[in-house]
Amino acid sequence: KVSAKVLEETYRKWVQYKEDCFNTIRNESLFFLFGLPAGLFCNRTFDRYACWPDTPAGVMINISCPFYLPWYDKVSQGVVRRRCGYDGHWEREDNGQVWRDMTQCEEEKEVASQELMVSFRMLYTVGYSLSLFTLITALIILLSFRKLHCTRNYIHANLFLSFILRAVAVIVKDTMLEHHWGREIMKPTDVSEMLSHQAAVGCRIAQVIMQYCVLANHYWFFGEAIYLYSVLIASVFIDSNKYLLYIYLGWGTPLLFVVPWVVAKMLKENKECWAVNENMNYWWIIRFPVLLASLINFLIFMKILKVIFSKLRASNPTHYTDYKLRLAKATLTLIPLFGIHEVIFVFATDEQTTGVLRYIKVFFTLFISSFQGFLVAVLYCFGNKEVCCFISFSEGANNY
Repeated sequence: KVSAKVLEETYRKWVQYKEDCFNTIRNESLFFLFGLPAGLFCNRTFDRYACWPDTPAGVMINISCPFYLPWYDKVSQGVVRRRCGYDGHWEREDNGQVWRDMTQCEEEKEVASQELMVSFRMLYTVGYSLSLFTLITALIILLSFRKLHCTRNYIHANLFLSFILRAVAVIVKDTMLEHHWGREIMKPTDVSEMLSHQAAVGCRIAQVIMQYCVLANHYWFFGEAIYLYSVLIASVFIDSNKYLLYIYLGWGTPLLFVVPWVVAKMLKENKECWAVNENMNYWWIIRFPVLLASLINFLIFMKILKVIFSKLRASNPTHYTDYKLRLAKATLTLIPLFGIHEVIFVFATDEQTTGVLRYIKVFFTLFISSFQGFLVAVLYCFGNKEVCCFISFSEGANNY
């Protein structure tokens, strides 16, 4: 599987190589190539991989590796071989295909790297599947019990929903990319179809939906932070009639950035599945709001920790270790709620990271993103004392 940018460039070079070969076939002669009288020989040809000259019978011909190969710099000194039989026909294998030795022109596979990425994908699939199951269950629980209906739990429910939509959108987007770029190329028309505008429409739509869901997820983190800040410090935006403002913030704000990004992509960078960032200015249209929300969340996080620390210390002036542990617990609880971890790799794109750093980024991004929904569902639903009490009370009432 190759990226769209590499595929497009390779196809362009392959077409150039083919045209050069056909010009050579038309213009050159056996006498010019070998300086020998014409005799029994194999005809010059282009086999869609390399350009072969007229070759005398019984001769092994070596041709430089084609320059259109994406890894040509690594194999520029290598050759691809064919053998002309004594009967004047190119030698064939047992299956009838013309024999060709291109081992010197093949790309060296990074087996360890491929196995690592497969492991990452398994981790990613397990994480999102587990998160989806727990989030859907948690959402049903919060919406099923009328006594749990309040602004705080409504915000939790929307955060759960944003996680669900993000997980589904990411899985669908990856499936679309796999379908679009991952299929095997059997004939030249396959390349033309893969690079066509029509073929890219589906994965572009999936890319747009995913970007919206990711932004919505971040802005529901932001909503959670604002609500908690309002309850503990500012005492604003906590009335039930303020819930609509959180809806606008969580589901409406992402549109303010996704729509301009879509317009910029369509007008200036309308290539492939919009997954590659050639001009980083367009990338910042959708990354800036993520960074902004994450930084504000971080500031609110620090402010709330300060308030919690003061209250714990005031209530336990002589039990320093006790309130220190409770503060640590509060900190670990707030981090996934506010999405503070997003700040770590917010500036590091796939285009900017290479080598070991890239693998570290991929691992933490996939691990945290895929399991975060599960952690949030456990902390704010299954591990919530209020929710557990209502479930226990409901089960007890049903037994009578």
